[in-house]
Amino acid sequence: MTGRIVIADDHPLMRAAVRASVEKVWPDSEIVEVADAASARREAEAGNVELLSLDLHMTDSAGLQTLLDLRRDFPAMPIVIVSASEEPRVRRSAKELGASAFIPKTASLPVMREALAAVREGDIWFPDDGTGAEVEETAPDDDVARLARLTPAQRRILALVAQGLLNKQIAHEMQISEATVKAHMTAIFRRLGVVNRTQAVLIAKQLDIAAPPAAEH
Repeated sequence: MTGRIVIADDHPLMRAAVRASVEKVWPDSEIVEVADAASARREAEAGNVELLSLDLHMTDSAGLQTLLDLRRDFPAMPIVIVSASEEPRVRRSAKELGASAFIPKTASLPVMREALAAVREGDIWFPDDGTGAEVEETAPDDDVARLARLTPAQRRILALVAQGLLNKQIAHEMQISEATVKAHMTAIFRRLGVVNRTQAVLIAKQLDIAAPPAAEH
């Protein structure tokens, strides 16, 4: 049975561009369009997803954290990032977290099709600084690796810390006790190898999680 292709992006025009490229590379596949990360997860849970095209920033998602969570829960599902970010750091982090490709939203349709075709053949595809060529292999990013060891609840708390919220405010936002927040903060510091909130926030920027994702209790 032919697998489904899920396109997750909150901009209809961008979904249309990705769809046009997907239809060239996977002409016989069922294409499902969604506008948020929660819907993308539901489609993944439904199974038979051959590829997920994922925008990093939608109404309920915040940067690479969504990629990290989906890779953890659906390790066999290829995920292609389609992003407006032009930062090499974001591309490197996406690669480290297991994305199959990173396609800038400024890419032409031929380049987008090239990237998707590479993924269909089981390869990975990442651009350089704008020429459309693939990047060379890079060493694993220690900060990203440490962030990947955090639990979903810990990453949620770290996102709120990055917003400047105090422990009491975080407890209210997540509907947990302040003591639980403090315990999570201790674990976060230990796993990240830092000693204060400022250092933790600096590392958190590697996942671009200044805005919180949907609540996880």
